[in-house]
Amino acid sequence: MCPSNAGAAGDSPSPNVSTSIPAAIPSEDVLLQRELDRVPREVLAHVVDVHCHPTDSDFGMTSEFVKELPVRICAMSTRRSDQEPVAKLARAHPEKVIPCFGYHPWFYHWISLEPSSKEAHYRALFLPASPPPKPEHVSAFEKLLPFLPEPTPLSEVITDVRARLTAFPHAMLGEVGIDRVCRIPYSYPADPPYASSYNDGGDGGDREGGSRELSPFTIPLEHQLAILEAQLALAVELKRNVSLHSVKCQQATGELLDRMKTRFGAAWLRISIDLHSCGLSAQTWQQISKRHPNVFLSLSTAINARSPAHKALAAACAPDRILVESDFHDVRRSAPYTWHMLCTVAAVKGWRVEDKWEYAPDAEEEEWGAVRRFEENWRLFERGRHEELVTKKRRRDRAIEEWEASVEDD
Repeated sequence: MCPSNAGAAGDSPSPNVSTSIPAAIPSEDVLLQRELDRVPREVLAHVVDVHCHPTDSDFGMTSEFVKELPVRICAMSTRRSDQEPVAKLARAHPEKVIPCFGYHPWFYHWISLEPSSKEAHYRALFLPASPPPKPEHVSAFEKLLPFLPEPTPLSEVITDVRARLTAFPHAMLGEVGIDRVCRIPYSYPADPPYASSYNDGGDGGDREGGSRELSPFTIPLEHQLAILEAQLALAVELKRNVSLHSVKCQQATGELLDRMKTRFGAAWLRISIDLHSCGLSAQTWQQISKRHPNVFLSLSTAINARSPAHKALAAACAPDRILVESDFHDVRRSAPYTWHMLCTVAAVKGWRVEDKWEYAPDAEEEEWGAVRRFEENWRLFERGRHEELVTKKRRRDRAIEEWEASVEDD
């Protein structure tokens, strides 16, 4: 059911292979589908694609295919125009779709922190007065400005996300995050479905890179953090889990998580955070995971499999803090991409992969295969209510404090 080498697609398929993926796609995807077709649906029913973008593709095709989807999916929102399509998909398929509402960092420049005119807002982001902007940046700004929409106040964004999360009690916050790489394109905002403008491997991983010309501007990290932290505060208030995007922001991500833990205390530990398509180094992940018991990571075939580093990251991650995803916009590839990464992680971890589902309700952890482990990890993520990790030093210090208190009482 899993390829002999889960990191590669393998040999070319025979022309008679039956697949639910259209023929006009890369042969590697046909191979992934062929592997998936060998997996019993009773096994796939326990798999969750924890991060994907199904409403970026044609809604009619997506909704029709979800009816027969063998796995559950977490469907992400990214900007104002796709919040309602995600809600509509979740209402149509509540047993298959976990809706996620939020605003993505690639579009944070469309959000204003304070009332201002369109030009003043974008000028403050991209042409700060100090240091004086270069002449070529002034020209680039003048070229870019007509393409940019009127900014939306952050207060309206939070009101929108609040209403949608409230309407779906089991919804997550996502996709939100920070990104140091994404550059602003010279193009008008697209309406859904967005997939026609995608470019695999575009600038900064931007699914909408395409062949569009890119400006020299990126969104200041301070602006991104202000918008992200407002959304995270809402997640804490409503006790909602989070799918978090982080690109080229290892230090900033660690500092953000530390800041949220200090700000919200025990309330922060009630929710779970997934670092999706996690690009952290194994060392950075280990440091973060020790400080933050509510932080998980997920890996994707679409993004992480481009680099061998994801296997080291999987090896370094505790067995109960790892999830899998497709991070893809075509729902027809959700299950094969997610299954492929599940097999990859299983190979790294040395976990067997189930070929049938016959667990007793009280099955011991030693009996679990990879699918059962990932299912339990998803349950831990969904449940939240994490407990602070106590190190040996802290246990020792606590024991000394208790002993000293007892001596004083005597």
